[in-house]
Amino acid sequence: MNRYQGLEILKDDMGKRYIRTPKYPEIPLSSDDIYITSTFGDRLDLLSNDYYGNTEDYWIISVANGLSADSLFMTPGTQIRIPQDTLSIKQSYNILNGIGQ
Repeated sequence: MNRYQGLEILKDDMGKRYIRTPKYPEIPLSSDDIYITSTFGDRLDLLSNDYYGNTEDYWIISVANGLSADSLFMTPGTQIRIPQDTLSIKQSYNILNGIGQ
């Protein structure tokens, strides 16, 4: 799922198209979460691929750990929480952003 798919395309006063900044759900702690310690070269998209089977869900790991949205990289030695209930997280995202309604 592309996290921008389904978001409303808006136009400003000059006719320039843009997408409203998406809203991200709070991701509660779960006993199913996996914790790792990041090493040199780890990236959110690669972790997403390793744990979720795709690179598009990197934002789940980013949001769960309060990481900056402007980088896929993280500091080596950082403990990273990898939520496992991606289905309910994506459903919450869709609800918050009015997708599929």
